[in-house]
Amino acid sequence: MRLARPLRFLYLQVLLAMALGMTVGHFWPAAGALLKPLSDAFVGLVRMMVAPIVFCTIVSGITSLASGRAIGRTIIQALALFYVLTAVALMVGLAIAFVLRPGAGMHVDVRHLDPSILAQYAQHAQTGGLVAFALSVIPETMLGAFDKGEVLPVLLVALLFGFSLNACAQAGRPVLALIDGIAQMLYRVLAMIMRLAPLGAFGAMAFTVGRFGIRSVGSLGMLMVSFYVACVLFVALVLGVLARLHGFAIWRLLRYIREELLIVLATSSTEPVLPRLIVKLEALGCEKGVVGLVLPAGYSFNLDGTAIYLTLASMFIAQACDVPLSAAQIAMMLAVMLLTSKGAAGVSGSGLVALVATLTVIPDLPVAGVALLVGIDRFMSEARALTSVISNACAVIVVSIWQGACDRARLAQMLRAAGPGRPEVAKDPAKDPAPGTPG
Repeated sequence: MRLARPLRFLYLQVLLAMALGMTVGHFWPAAGALLKPLSDAFVGLVRMMVAPIVFCTIVSGITSLASGRAIGRTIIQALALFYVLTAVALMVGLAIAFVLRPGAGMHVDVRHLDPSILAQYAQHAQTGGLVAFALSVIPETMLGAFDKGEVLPVLLVALLFGFSLNACAQAGRPVLALIDGIAQMLYRVLAMIMRLAPLGAFGAMAFTVGRFGIRSVGSLGMLMVSFYVACVLFVALVLGVLARLHGFAIWRLLRYIREELLIVLATSSTEPVLPRLIVKLEALGCEKGVVGLVLPAGYSFNLDGTAIYLTLASMFIAQACDVPLSAAQIAMMLAVMLLTSKGAAGVSGSGLVALVATLTVIPDLPVAGVALLVGIDRFMSEARALTSVISNACAVIVVSIWQGACDRARLAQMLRAAGPGRPEVAKDPAKDPAPGTPG
């Protein structure tokens, strides 16, 4: 039996699955809490595809760029943009904390908080640090880069492969043809896996509502409201202005990637949409080489949702625990966050790890105060992930325009077609890639 035409669109299927999951979680919370493996299985299947797809995309992209100078310029411009966006995101979170003061009046006594619930986050935070982070990019073996599915080690190996293939010239063509063939196969496998997205969304929402419920928000609702306001302002004002200055509208981009945003919303993870974003951004007219370099790097260096969360959560703890902070202390806190916000994976719980890592080097703020946020972190992880995905998609287009590697006419055409009432763009780019895209 064929589905009605509107129900064939993935984003509508995901929406319906989320609504059904919330219903199950609300009326049958015990059953909903047991459905988390559905979400874990879907995220695991997509995560399995991330490393090989990123590798093939970057290798093919570097060979298409050819010039080492162009590659270096792309990476430098991307990192500069990432740090500017992160700094602005930190300031947005700080401004909202001062205006809305979500922790004011709580008068929490830190001695009454249970620090034991922070053990798992503190353990991950202690393994951090700039040097440790840099060394973690280098895998123990070349094949080991694909073992854990982390993006940066794969990025390093792909860069080495790409540069080597450029140096080999004629001798490297058979290897490049093989990589392109593997990429084509991987995108087909990904298209099959994405059919399970509604099932993953159903399990994730049923678990979230069944396990936590609305009551767990309690008196911390003001912090959640403040965080969502900060994220919306960052997307609308900061990214909106950045997009407008480069000739496209952020709202059209959001409509264009709406399916990916719904998957992120349901799973609280940015990883499941990385392969699809690569395809969709290439379909917008951005050159493969720029997309392959900028987007994977952004997943570790441009987590603006986490940056907003760090400043807002830190100021919330200070306000809730009645800890006054001077301008110098706040400036030091922001400087530390510029480092701790980098390299955190875009998955649920990473925000708390980054927050603990930040507070451990700021003696004025009690690390035990993070215990206040554990109960509602799940409800804020979606906004962190959504903000970071939108920021990275916008950054790829901007860097592509800077590099002269973006077909502006195609960009305008695709974004216009993504508007409401234009069902012809609803076909899956992973099944019908843009010209030059594997698959």
